[in-house]
Amino acid sequence: MSELSDRAEAYLEMRRALGHKLEDHGRLLFSFVDFLDDAGKDYITVDAAVAWASAPQGVQPIWWIQRLGVVRCFARHLRAIDERTEVPPADVFGPRTPRGAPYLYSAGEIASLMAEARRIRRPLKAATCETFIGLLASSGLRVGEAIGLDRSDVDLGVGLITIRETKFRKSRLVPMHPSTATALSEYARRRDELVPHPQADSFFLSLAGTRLVHSEVDRSFQALLAAAGIERPGGRQPRLADLRHTFAVSAILGWYRSGVEVAPRLAVLSTYLGHLKPSSTYWYLQASPELLAAAAYRLEVRS
Repeated sequence: MSELSDRAEAYLEMRRALGHKLEDHGRLLFSFVDFLDDAGKDYITVDAAVAWASAPQGVQPIWWIQRLGVVRCFARHLRAIDERTEVPPADVFGPRTPRGAPYLYSAGEIASLMAEARRIRRPLKAATCETFIGLLASSGLRVGEAIGLDRSDVDLGVGLITIRETKFRKSRLVPMHPSTATALSEYARRRDELVPHPQADSFFLSLAGTRLVHSEVDRSFQALLAAAGIERPGGRQPRLADLRHTFAVSAILGWYRSGVEVAPRLAVLSTYLGHLKPSSTYWYLQASPELLAAAAYRLEVRS
């Protein structure tokens, strides 16, 4: 192995120890290091990084930007070790597409979605869809986290959900509101009545008695959106994941309206949501015009 390969391995180990999975990131990084080795280079140059990043043909430019981003992260790390290292500019392939604003559901829209779920003809699917939507809206869980819940992860007695090593290899405890615990208890009773011998130990079950599949969950949710008449004209259509964003924005907006100090609570919310860093939570401050207005008003009053 070359010295660059050793440094790449050490870099990946360090970041993984901080909670990053870096599966695709690691594969791409070693591909770049092999590219440098084949070219006889022992340090990163902008020209080499651009040549490697843009090598795939017939792809969308965003793929080149993502490949270059892998190199940029590694180059910034190496810069402190080897001053010959050149860090490629972020805008070589044009500006990165900004993160799309989430769709923020109103309380009425969430109620409509759950009502449409109750109208589904198959009892188990109706109960699963309604309870699944209610859990995401009331807890801010990621869709994959809710799908991945096993029965032992949901302690209905104490009202606590255990999220086990999902994104960023992090586990966390998520307390439930009493009404959420009651709804989950009723779902569990109905689920066990309809499927006494399931094929999986998952909390939420499909019609086959197995764990839910993400693509099928999304498809069912899109059907409920259409039935409830919920859409965003001229923009990205509402998603199931936007229930998580709605939860976060509602929590922050509630703090502003009640006059409490928001900044210290953002760190708590970051931990609750399972964010790797508080900056991921701060993004929600610009996700809602109403939230921006509340923050601006707080600043104006203090100035």
